[in-house]
Parts: sequence; C-alpha cells; structure tokens
Amino acid sequence: MQINKFEIEHPKSEIEQIRPEHTWQLRRDVLYPGKMKHEMEMEEDVDGMHFGAFKDNKLAGVVSLFQTGTSFQFRKLAVDTAMQKAGIGSSLLAYITKHVEENAGTRIWCNARTDALGFYLKLGFVETGDVFSKNGINYVIMEKMITPPLTQQGSR
Repeated sequence: MQINKFEIEHPKSEIEQIRPEHTWQLRRDVLYPGKMKHEMEMEEDVDGMHFGAFKDNKLAGVVSLFQTGTSFQFRKLAVDTAMQKAGIGSSLLAYITKHVEENAGTRIWCNARTDALGFYLKLGFVETGDVFSKNGINYVIMEKMITPPLTQQGSR
C-alpha cells in the first residue's frame, strides 16, 4: 500500500473525494457564518469535484474544483476553525494541484479573499490584478501556472 505525502505529514489524516453536500457545513461555518446551510449549494456543484480532508475521522477541510479546458478553478476552500494553521489547507491545495497536473492542467486559480492573500502567496500563487467585491467581501484573482512534466512536453 502506498502512503501519500499528506498522510506522512499529517498522521491520521487523509484526503478523499466527497459529495458536494458534504462540503456545505464547513463552507457555511467558516466562510459564511449566519447563512443557512442550504444556501451553500452552488448550481455548478454538479459539474465539480469536491475534496475533503479528514483528521481523526472528522471532516477538517473542504475544497471544490471546476475544470474549463486546461484551466481549473478551486472554490470554497474552508478549514474547520479549530484545525486552522495545521497545514490542512496547504495539503488540500497540494492535493488538488497534483490532480490538475495529472489531468494536463496548465493553470489553477481562485477568487481569493483579500484577507487570505498571504496564504496563497506563500503557496506560489500570484495576484492577477483582477480585484472585485461581492456581497461585501473583497476578492483578488490568484493563479498558479502549471508546467507539464518533461515527458509530456516532448523531446528536442
């Protein structure tokens, strides 16, 4: 049995694909406190892939990933407030970035809340300069370009 990097760095933790409705509670609790749980459903959830990070069999973090061509957008990254600053968000992003690479993606991006810019910058994302506000929250589009492995680039 092969153990992935996340399991080595975070014993008793694992990341797996989950159903969209399993993301709603953390989305609400972390990103939109005060909203109703059913308001967390997005129409596009049916078109995405959803991942959960589990620690001690408890859902600790979630993220949703959507593909358009070779570009992948992740949305609604949320980590249980009691488990933040433990590497769970970073591990979720590493996991989905690997998924993007394995599926010939060339770009991974998000609408980052401006108060989370430092987190994304530390992980190699760059600001695109596109800034906007929605429902009283300020966002900036952050992206990371993915370089295909040399085996996919061809030889010269």
